[in-house]
Amino acid sequence: MPILEEIRARFEKEQPFKGLTLSLVLHVESKTCALALALQAGGGDVHMAASNPLSTDDDAVAHVLHEGVETFAVKGESLTDYRRGIQEMLDADPDIIIDDGSDLVAAAIERGKGQRGKVLGSTEETTTGVVRLRAMQKQGKLPWPAIDVNDATMKHLFDNRFGTGQSTLDGIFSSTNLVVAGKTAVVAGYGWCGKGVASRLRGLGADVVVTEVDPSRALEARMEGFRVMRMLDAVRQADFIVTVTGCTDVVRAEHLKVMKSGCCLANAGHFDVEINKKDLEGLAVEKRKVRGSVEEFRMADGRRIYLLAEGRLVNLAAGQGHPVEIMDMSFALQALSAEHLKKAGKGMMPGVYPVPEPLDRAVARAALRPYGAEVDELTSAQQKYLESWQEGT
Repeated sequence: MPILEEIRARFEKEQPFKGLTLSLVLHVESKTCALALALQAGGGDVHMAASNPLSTDDDAVAHVLHEGVETFAVKGESLTDYRRGIQEMLDADPDIIIDDGSDLVAAAIERGKGQRGKVLGSTEETTTGVVRLRAMQKQGKLPWPAIDVNDATMKHLFDNRFGTGQSTLDGIFSSTNLVVAGKTAVVAGYGWCGKGVASRLRGLGADVVVTEVDPSRALEARMEGFRVMRMLDAVRQADFIVTVTGCTDVVRAEHLKVMKSGCCLANAGHFDVEINKKDLEGLAVEKRKVRGSVEEFRMADGRRIYLLAEGRLVNLAAGQGHPVEIMDMSFALQALSAEHLKKAGKGMMPGVYPVPEPLDRAVARAALRPYGAEVDELTSAQQKYLESWQEGT
């Protein structure tokens, strides 16, 4: 992770987080641990907990514990232990919060700690988390400034599209060992993550169907060459269904009742609410585990439906998560955003803020270097032209 390593080297010299406590709720795996250690190198007292009960890499946890990062995470932990980890992050009394899904910010508000106090601010990694932050802001509940890392250009264009696209398929392959080519794959949601998943499924030879609630996105998918239809129609022919909407009950009882036998259900959204597991278990007459991350549900009429990774994030629960080059960019943005909060957080009012453009562009330039790619610079005449309005035809 050369970009993050460069930032870590600077942090070691400048110590921007000296005397500060940072609480991280993230998917605790190797790339995340590189971020935690970079923040620690900058003088921070770093504490970390899991943002998903199935996304933890126990070897990575062992390493950061050895390096002095207090970490509360174990793969397959119970919901009770998961919530305890969140509480431990609050009990650490953080100055800066780095969140993935906004569970830590939400817990602070719900448990009566939703006052700004010493908190300089938080950063948020995911689409789902940003949606929650904006809901908090709208209701006047957000107590501090929160930087929307998810919508930075160097995050959503690469992490959401290329990262989710590749890692989701990695999780599906690892859990099922099935071929994709020639089969029908349904992608629910055509945001940046859905675009990445759909394009990579098509690249592997799948017949891709997109389902959407937004007519503009549906039209975009159709003009990209994907079939677009309602989920109730799509499930009748689907061999794979991947939900990536950030919403609840995307696949529910009405869909399960008519779903094609043999269909594999995978979720690539942050929370395990997109596939209604209660409906699936309620309709099934038999349930059994057939592979490490695959559960088979047999319906009364003999149809068999397969749920991957318990309906949790398939790319992390059954795969290796996003590629390291992708997370190098995303976590560089997290580290730089945390540093920005250290410098400017006290002067920022509560609300959701974008990543400052200079930070976004700095990561973009650094990401180009390993590819040997260079960009042009605007001449003074070009810069003047772009800043004027007088010149025309």
